[in-house]
Amino acid sequence: MPVGSLTEVWAYALTHLVLLADRPVEVLAGAALAGAALGAALLLATVLAARLVVAGADAPRAGRRWGALRDRARRRRIPRQLDPDAPGRPRPRAPGVRPATA
Repeated sequence: MPVGSLTEVWAYALTHLVLLADRPVEVLAGAALAGAALGAALLLATVLAARLVVAGADAPRAGRRWGALRDRARRRRIPRQLDPDAPGRPRPRAPGVRPATA
């Protein structure tokens, strides 16, 4: 049964239950909770299925890639601290009162 027709049947049944119910607020609240629980279950199932597909397909490649990135980061040197006031280094200039001329 397609999802669209299942939704239509559920909406039709809910409409009739609300019209026939003694307290329609409780029926609507129950339907909202059931819909939220179903949505959460479907989302969880989708996330788990996607995670299994990704973990199964890229496991060897991902391990090599992350290992290579880790090794590259370990080989990198720490950049030298440069003295901004050292001779030969221009000082940063703040904007003046007048605009700079070209």
